[in-house]
Amino acid sequence: MKKIIQFILFAGLGSVILYLVYRSQNTAFQEQCRLDGVPTDQCSLPDKLLHDFSTVNIGWILMVVLAFTLSNLFRALRWQMLHAPMGYQIQLSNSMLTILLGYFANLGLPRMGEVVRAGSLARYERIPLEKVMGTMVVDRLMDFLCLGLVVGLAFLFQGGVLLEFINRGPSGGSGGGLLSNPIVLAILALGFLGLVAAWLLRNRLMQLVVFQKFAGIIAGFRDGLRSVFRLKNPALFIALSLGIWLMFYLQCYFNLKAFPPTAELSAGAALMVFVFGTLGFVIPSPGGMGTYHALCIAGLSLYQINGGDAFSYANISFFAIQIFYNIVGGVLALVLLPIINREKTPNTL
Repeated sequence: MKKIIQFILFAGLGSVILYLVYRSQNTAFQEQCRLDGVPTDQCSLPDKLLHDFSTVNIGWILMVVLAFTLSNLFRALRWQMLHAPMGYQIQLSNSMLTILLGYFANLGLPRMGEVVRAGSLARYERIPLEKVMGTMVVDRLMDFLCLGLVVGLAFLFQGGVLLEFINRGPSGGSGGGLLSNPIVLAILALGFLGLVAAWLLRNRLMQLVVFQKFAGIIAGFRDGLRSVFRLKNPALFIALSLGIWLMFYLQCYFNLKAFPPTAELSAGAALMVFVFGTLGFVIPSPGGMGTYHALCIAGLSLYQINGGDAFSYANISFFAIQIFYNIVGGVLALVLLPIINREKTPNTL
């Protein structure tokens, strides 16, 4: 019952966000039609979506699928490496298929994919679940570090675009930027004062249970990072980690190329859009539904892509991987895992 309630809550959250995004984009689309003198009965956002889907370059979409497949292969190889020091030589097929099964589970309930992925591998490889979960901690730690690297690169190469957008505001006018908004300035000031106060009172704060738990998490991250360098080939492990995120970035770049209104955006712009879209998956909702769309639209607005086209791009990229690929991959994993492991006695955990 608890999982059912969680599913309803997260699915409802994603649906509400998606509906709000659709409503805001539909309102803007209708207003643009009015300004362009297009009759209301000829101005339909769903019709535009269908038309935009028909304009997609299939060749570039196949490149998206290839990039995502390679990212999963790199992740599967990396997961094999994490089990090797414990004396477990897991099959690449099991590593790959359980990863696909995890993505499939995330469509139903956020973060459930990690549990399903670990449980499935433990079952078919007959490894204690707690040991598999330990490897998941390092796996997620490396993803966290790579995300930080990607965000840093985006702000290094495209930070000027973001600062210009913040200064001029979403409307594009001058003098009405976010930095001139007294509420925004007050929030920034309070945040700065909060950081100063936390630093000055750090000794007292560390005596509180909540801060001790946070310090424990940081220590766990540090220990997990150190464990990487105890692997047989840490350089390969790091290369695979970077390869996973390079493939993620290429997915975004190829998606932009596949859709005519965004095809001319630069590789640097793709990096910023990639960061925005990735953060949409970090926010809990089934497969990033709604949150991914909202942040993709925000990222594309930095490069003067209108809301209607940005909404279409978000749906095209979301359907290509989150809906089509992950559903097909998840179903294949459910079918193939028992067949591949039919001669093994599954671990009952």
